[in-house]
Amino acid sequence: MSQQINLFNPIFLKQKKYFAAVTMVQALGVILLGCLLLTGYAELQVKSRTQQAADSTALLAKTKAQLITVSTQFAPRQSNPALDVEIKKTESSVQSLQRVFDALQSGEFGDTRGYSSYFRSFARQIVDGLWLTGVHINGAGNQIDLKGRTLHAELVPEYLRRLGREADMKSKTFSTLDMQVPMVDAPADPDGKVSKPPVPANYIEFDLESIEVHRDAADNKDGPRDASQVISDWTAK
Repeated sequence: MSQQINLFNPIFLKQKKYFAAVTMVQALGVILLGCLLLTGYAELQVKSRTQQAADSTALLAKTKAQLITVSTQFAPRQSNPALDVEIKKTESSVQSLQRVFDALQSGEFGDTRGYSSYFRSFARQIVDGLWLTGVHINGAGNQIDLKGRTLHAELVPEYLRRLGREADMKSKTFSTLDMQVPMVDAPADPDGKVSKPPVPANYIEFDLESIEVHRDAADNKDGPRDASQVISDWTAK
């Protein structure tokens, strides 16, 4: 009978070294280098942030200085009482002028173009044997009083018809008319010894008034008479 004896012992085998001194030194060098790089990068970042903070502080100080300067130059000034009064007067004047302008535009005061157009109308409409001796236009043409003379009473309505053709006179209504034969001095005596009493004139005086014109009762005790009635009475004579 045979027996085998194992004389191999694992402890006698050569052990493999996983962390040699050189390897550890190299690893420490890499770690140290990484720390140095990280430290340098951190310092750069700190310097950059510090510079930015300094720039921001300088800009803030400059902005504050500019704000103080602007506030000093454009500080609110105390109102001048005299200037306030003048402004109120000017505003009141502007409002008054605006009201006048609005009134003129609305036609409240009638025709504001002036009187020249009326006189042109009177000049264009001429009737032989009739002439005007006076024209009175009150306000903006709302009231018109025509005084004149005529050789025949029937020429007055003819004159009115002609005036009615004018654009400025179409809206005018003449409601009262006074007509009379005035007394004039008689022709002087050749010798000048005999004074003659006044004699009736060879013309008729008329006073034609628009509807807005009213005479004083003291001037005409009987009051104004209707124009058509007066003309009818005179033409019947």
